[in-house]
Amino acid sequence: MKKNKDILIQYIGLIIACMIMAVGLNMFLVPKTIAPGGLSGLSVVISKLTGFPVSNILFTISTPLLLFSVKILGKKDAIKTFIGMAILTLSLKVTEPLSTISLTDNTLLAAISGSILVGLSLGILFRIDASTGGTDLIALMLNRIIPSIPVSKCLSMIDGTVVVLAGVVNMNFETGLYSAIALYIMVKIIDTITAGFDYAKAFFIITEKKDVLQEAIIELNRGITILDAKGGYTNEDKNVMLVVVNQKKQEVALKKMVKELDEKSFIIVTDVYEVLGKGFKSIDAV
Repeated sequence: MKKNKDILIQYIGLIIACMIMAVGLNMFLVPKTIAPGGLSGLSVVISKLTGFPVSNILFTISTPLLLFSVKILGKKDAIKTFIGMAILTLSLKVTEPLSTISLTDNTLLAAISGSILVGLSLGILFRIDASTGGTDLIALMLNRIIPSIPVSKCLSMIDGTVVVLAGVVNMNFETGLYSAIALYIMVKIIDTITAGFDYAKAFFIITEKKDVLQEAIIELNRGITILDAKGGYTNEDKNVMLVVVNQKKQEVALKKMVKELDEKSFIIVTDVYEVLGKGFKSIDAV
């Protein structure tokens, strides 16, 4: 029962994500020939050259690519990717009239708006472990042919090429720059959605007053992990206290408290994108 519910949620998410991507492409990016990487961006470039609809071009490119990559993805994932690709193609076809609606004449605003929507849709797809095909398939195949080139580099090369092509076909250097901006925003949106919106900071406190700080931190209702360490220069035993806070108020209070109790302590504060377990998000929610 739970499995069927998860599958239903996945496909609802897939449909919503594809519709958001289609709106972002047709309403903002296609009219300005902004191509923020990916097969969708490449389809925008080819559409500008040929006049064919983006939906037709995307499906034409993706289908043979998907067939070639069956060995890499496996039959099950290939079928799931094909379904995602078909839904995206249909969504692009349905929202095609939006490309005639000009919400803004400002190319930068169009690039920002379109990339936010496309980034949002890709973030949703990654969260539900779905796919609509794309340049990641090309990158995987290139990596199989030339293993010395990492998949991440292959993706960067492909997306960079698409961004440059956008400027070339539009005969406008600025279009390439707008496409690069759109690609950057898109990646940041994807990272934010996949990492989550939870606020958390991790404190590594190196101190000689472990007992005093331990008692004070517990009063802040935060858990502590004590790590044994040794100073590399002095060769003396040290105590490292790992504390994770999930509120700005707690972060400020912890810094102030450590300063008051042990001015000689050494503190490292890092961003934490996701914390699972007691006192935070349940690990069962993943």
